[in-house]
Amino acid sequence: MLFNRMEFAGSLGDLGTLLPITLGMVLVNGMSAVGTFFTIGLFYIIAGLYFRVPIAVQPMKAIGAYAIGTAMTAQQVSGATLLVSLFLFIIGITGTISWIGRMIPKAVIRGVQLSTGILLMNQGLMLTLGLSKAQQTAGLHEPFFTVQQIGMVPIWTGIGITGLLLTLLLLNNKKLPAAIAVVGFGILCGILLGDHDSFSTFSPGFFTPELFPVGLPASTDLTIALFVLVLPQIPMTVGNAAVAGTDLSREYFGDEAERVTYRSMTLSMAFGSALGFLLGSIPLCHGAGGLAAHYRFGARTGGSNLIIGTMFILMAIFFGSHTISLLQLLPFSILGVLLLFSGAQLGLTVLDMMNRQHMFVILVMLTITLTINLAAAFLCGLVLAALLRSPRFQI
Repeated sequence: MLFNRMEFAGSLGDLGTLLPITLGMVLVNGMSAVGTFFTIGLFYIIAGLYFRVPIAVQPMKAIGAYAIGTAMTAQQVSGATLLVSLFLFIIGITGTISWIGRMIPKAVIRGVQLSTGILLMNQGLMLTLGLSKAQQTAGLHEPFFTVQQIGMVPIWTGIGITGLLLTLLLLNNKKLPAAIAVVGFGILCGILLGDHDSFSTFSPGFFTPELFPVGLPASTDLTIALFVLVLPQIPMTVGNAAVAGTDLSREYFGDEAERVTYRSMTLSMAFGSALGFLLGSIPLCHGAGGLAAHYRFGARTGGSNLIIGTMFILMAIFFGSHTISLLQLLPFSILGVLLLFSGAQLGLTVLDMMNRQHMFVILVMLTITLTINLAAAFLCGLVLAALLRSPRFQI
């Protein structure tokens, strides 16, 4: 494992995906801040030690987006975390996920990757332009900043354009990696322009995660969680995290990713979500988009996981719920820039798909993703790929 500036830069690459949903679920749904950040950090470290290559740790997006949008209770989110953990454990321990992975055509995997990449780029652009749900709800481009514009120029314009230019200029620079420069610039902006009211009660200490800090879900919570949160999430987790994430890791790291298999990735996510259920955290998974982000900004070994994981654990232990205030120093527009480039990196995986029928499957999946959602696109892609194997159906 390596612990150099490139690994450090790569470890920061996925903050654009990780932070908005995580902060939203802590603030809106009442998940434990200490438990969430401690679980994220520990999950990063364990994944890095076992897999030995960069592995993303991300919120489960379908669960997170719906839970935040409808302000579901912490017990309902906790119930979803438990149920999805049990599902992943069953398909992992029985080897079902390995059979599923072998049955999924490569065109469908690429369709998932392109669709996810476009979604990330879209979300990145919305964060940069101030059009995300959190920004629109607050009515501000940078909800945690006291300064919203300088003269007639919105503050996001200067921050976003500067972040974009820094990334383009330093993307392949090993002396000053892009992610370090961009995140550092964002933190500086947060210090100079941010709303520091939350720091008036800031008091570092020693905080430890508690068992079941949000309580146990009731039977009604489990029922709601199953139908509203878990079922829409499962196709995304299987298609994007377990299968597409595994294939992308092998493509990036070759033999070094020998421990990354459909089964090990699935069981790892089962463990991460089970840990989250115990500590009141959000449901967590590994994602192809997050891996693309880590890789694009310089991560090449499991050392990047240990770096970012240690940072989250230290913040959870020494700052507790005040970790939220620290993370809010990062402007939304900077998180958007990170998402734009990580999404582009993931979307470019389709370059090896030159077959006409394969591209048709990929483009149909992208269209369905943008119209409905990724879960529906994944299922439709499987059906379409199966139909196109027949000589009766030609494109």
